[in-house]
Formats: sequence, C-alpha cells, structure tokens
Amino acid sequence: MSNREEHLVELVDDAGRARGEITVAAAHQPPGHLHRAFSVLLVDPDGQVLLQRRAAVKTRFPLRWANSCCGHPQPGEPLAEAANRRLREELGTGPVELTEVGVYVYYAEDPATGRVEFEYDHVLRGEFRPAAPLLPDPDEVAELRWADPAALEAELDRDPRSYAPWLGGVVNRLLRPSESTSGAPDPAVTPSGSSADDAAERSGGR
Repeated sequence: MSNREEHLVELVDDAGRARGEITVAAAHQPPGHLHRAFSVLLVDPDGQVLLQRRAAVKTRFPLRWANSCCGHPQPGEPLAEAANRRLREELGTGPVELTEVGVYVYYAEDPATGRVEFEYDHVLRGEFRPAAPLLPDPDEVAELRWADPAALEAELDRDPRSYAPWLGGVVNRLLRPSESTSGAPDPAVTPSGSSADDAAERSGGR
C-alpha cells in the first residue's frame, strides 16, 4: 500500500477539468489538493450493497466502514478500468459492469492521521453476481458486510463515527441518481479545521 502513495493522481478544477498531476501522498497532505477519485458500490440482485471496513493500516480513516471500493484513476486512465483494477486488488473480484450515478466534491480531515480528503468523486454502481468470488486483501479490508442502502442512510445519522465521512454522499447518489447526474457537483462546504463528523454532516456524507 505504501507504494501506491507514490502513484500519480489527476488534479482537477471544480468542474472536473484536468489541470495537472500529483502523488497520492501529496494530494492528501493538508490543506489538500482537489483531485479525481471514484467510489464503487457493489449491488446484489436484491438491492443490498457491499460495505468494507477499512484496514487498520490505511492512511485515511482506518477501521471505518465505507463503500465497496474506493480509489483514484491514474492521469488519463478510464474510470471503469481504474475501478475494476481496484476491485481486483482490494476485493479479489471483477470485472463488473459499472454505471456512473453521480459526481460530487467533498472535503474531510481525518483527526486520527492528519490526512485530508479533497476529492472530485465519481460514484459508480457495480452489478454484483452472487456467485462471484470475494477474496479481500487484509492489508486493505478488515471486514465485509452487506447492507440495505435505505437502512444504511438511517444508521449513518445515528452513528456517523463508525463510517467514513464520504459514505453518506455515495449512498445518496446510488438511491437518487436522477438528482445528481446533471448539473454541477455539490460544492465542498466543509471549512478547513472541521472534524470528520462535521464533514459527514455538511458535505452530504461522502
């Protein structure tokens, strides 16, 4: 995982237009640099979504529950290609069919590690086949579980500290894709210095 901190990510402006490159490690140092990312939610035929609890060695929001898979496309890399690469690396599954259901910008500071998330996040829905293998990498994933997305929204309100601060926004895009696929993404509204829990409330949750 440390090697990936030196991979390049794509810097973007508020409209998602590429404007340069930076390493993963540098992008997440305070005060943060807006860059392209993706969040995948795998959905089974019954509408349940796969959640992962991030491994303890993660440099950002370790041991919090998050969506199925997150990552950054390399500069110029197609989103579907990057997302399926990370699904294979993190969960040992795929390739899966992916549909973009929304985009939004969010900002969150991790009080435990001092790192910053400032991302132009493409939310991708993946269709999961029940017979597909799931072989999570323990350096990436501590636990897996399936959840009903509507019930998950309520749980995020009750216990936000158990979840990554971006998850609410990801679930919102999954449940309400028509509200988020046209027009500009949500602005980043969490000011520097706010806690991760404030970020979850103010940025719609991602």
